[in-house]
Amino acid sequence: MKTLTGILLALLMLTMTASKLSSQAQAPAPSHSVTEAQYERWKKDLSNWGRWGKDDEIGTLNLITPAKRIQAAALVREGFSVSLAADTDTVKAVDNPNPYEVKMPGIGMDQIAVAYHGIAHTHLDSLAHINHNGVFYNGYKPDADTVLKQRHSKNSIHNVKNGIFTRGVLIDIPRLKGAPYLEPGTPIYVEDLEAWEKKAGVKVGAGDALFVRTGVWARRKAMGPWLRGRAVGGRSAGLDPSVIPWLRQRDIAIMGSGHPRYVSPSNLPGAVHDFGCCIWACTCSITATSRPSRTPRRPASDGTSC
Repeated sequence: MKTLTGILLALLMLTMTASKLSSQAQAPAPSHSVTEAQYERWKKDLSNWGRWGKDDEIGTLNLITPAKRIQAAALVREGFSVSLAADTDTVKAVDNPNPYEVKMPGIGMDQIAVAYHGIAHTHLDSLAHINHNGVFYNGYKPDADTVLKQRHSKNSIHNVKNGIFTRGVLIDIPRLKGAPYLEPGTPIYVEDLEAWEKKAGVKVGAGDALFVRTGVWARRKAMGPWLRGRAVGGRSAGLDPSVIPWLRQRDIAIMGSGHPRYVSPSNLPGAVHDFGCCIWACTCSITATSRPSRTPRRPASDGTSC
């Protein structure tokens, strides 16, 4: 009798274990689908407009408080700097249609011209870069003709002329996946970001500068230029639109990557970049380098919307 009871108990335990494993195996995967309607709702639900007053022009950079700077300074262990800027690229290519133009008018003079917006040149976007139906961050609605003649009167890059000093967090997705770079078109999801946090023992928090590496420049060096960005047929690894609420929840101050952050192709092309610049008001930078970064780059202050 005891033997029969033991057998029945063992069978019951095996059945319960199998049922639990089956339930775990059938657990639905997180949805990464973002509809246009959902994206439009986020523009209201996740907006930072008015969060720091109706006259604010720096958005999430307000999250870099004196206490945050002190915290960042306390992390310093070595006294060298690492640039996030790429060297000037003067060669026209499919991913660099407007290369740097460098001239030497004299032996001690130089002249540089650059159309810096796009995917080829290191730059920092201001909050006067992206608009939603003609309206920029915090409700700023300029007259187009006036801007062309006199430049923007608000949300200029000059608002950060004193530089940006905060904790920088690098999320290296290729390293997470054991690859030299991500293949073009690879989306990065919240699960990837949190897997890196677990691996690195760090958690992205309020006021941080977040850098997400895709390895675009390592791939370009190995494979050569290719069509990327928002161009028809362009392919780029980057953040999937589904990460937007996570990024807003973490309250990061500034974000950059070797590419303008978004995955391409996507049903919402450029969503993370555009949402960041206009609605979420996180100043967005392109860190055109494949080298791991330690500190955020100080932006140039020349121009109103670089």
